[in-house]
Amino acid sequence: MAGHCCGAESGHDKAAGDRGWRTALWIALVVNAAMFAVEIWAGATANSRSLQADALDFFGDAANYAISLAVAGMALSWRARAALVKGISLLVLGAWVLLSTAYAFFFGTLPNAETMGVIGVMALVANVGVALLLFRFRTGDANMRSVWICSRNDAVGNIAVVAAAVGVFGTGTAWPDLAVAGILAMLGISGGLQVIVQARRELRPERVSVLLTAK
Repeated sequence: MAGHCCGAESGHDKAAGDRGWRTALWIALVVNAAMFAVEIWAGATANSRSLQADALDFFGDAANYAISLAVAGMALSWRARAALVKGISLLVLGAWVLLSTAYAFFFGTLPNAETMGVIGVMALVANVGVALLLFRFRTGDANMRSVWICSRNDAVGNIAVVAAAVGVFGTGTAWPDLAVAGILAMLGISGGLQVIVQARRELRPERVSVLLTAK
């Protein structure tokens, strides 16, 4: 009992946790893949940069969940390597969104606020559900933490997309849409850096072990 209270896991508890983790990832994967298809179409139709950015985020998360499923149950070093790849992908996505937003600043047209609002609310419901599903895994290793960070960022981003729709409707300008796209980019960059730092920290003991073995 004392060991369990201190955080030790029995084989049965660990197996149950692994099953719960895999089930949560499968649900998150299906939801994100479906919402990517919806948002990429809606973003193109409504000419909304924030919807398109959010759609790419859904795509990236679906790919990340697939990677997490592939490495679930593997050694910590492999899970850390997968998290490192995901962290780098978040940085790349953030950079792409910033460049896309800069382009739209000069050449973009007014997005459709109604479509932005409807799809934004739909995406918010989906992401809040996924975030709640993954909440209990937020303090795990870098791989689990990266999944939680992605889900958290998505929920925050969707609230911003809905706010942007209201702003576009109220002002008749594209500024709110562009501002939210920039916020999503910074969230991706910040989250990517957090994941990379933790993944490198978890990989460090392995490098030390290799050096000691070589000696």
